[in-house]
Amino acid sequence: MTAKQQKITLSSPQDTAELAARLGAKLVPGDCLLLNGSIGAGKTHFARSLIQSLMDYPEDVPSPTFTLVQTYDTNAGELWHADLYRLSCVDDIVELGLDEAMASAICLIEWPDRLAELTPENALTLSFSLAPEEADTRHLTLGWTDQRWSDLLEVTHD
Repeated sequence: MTAKQQKITLSSPQDTAELAARLGAKLVPGDCLLLNGSIGAGKTHFARSLIQSLMDYPEDVPSPTFTLVQTYDTNAGELWHADLYRLSCVDDIVELGLDEAMASAICLIEWPDRLAELTPENALTLSFSLAPEEADTRHLTLGWTDQRWSDLLEVTHD
């Protein structure tokens, strides 16, 4: 499989929220988004916006930093939002049931480097970085190998 990449500049939190909603509208159970970036780069804002866009009545979407996983029943199916920052081994991920969820739910995973060999081959990787030139601007690099993401991203990004 050939790795593909797309770079996007998000000029505001609203741009991030709109991209999250457009992408969220295309997700189905079994889709996995791997959210990379330093603390404050926009991972949780993106995840929160995506999750809320899939709800009839948006509810509070807390960061799963301390709970590790938050699950939601959405219009697109069950969604798991995981923050693996505090995990130190793959066994912890299996104990959470995240490995099984990746096959049956939509998964948004922050700090996906902790997945190691459990990283799904068909995942879409979103790497957020702060733009030093402007406080609210983020640079986003999307990476994938699965053709599904090529087709979906053509429709998602205007």
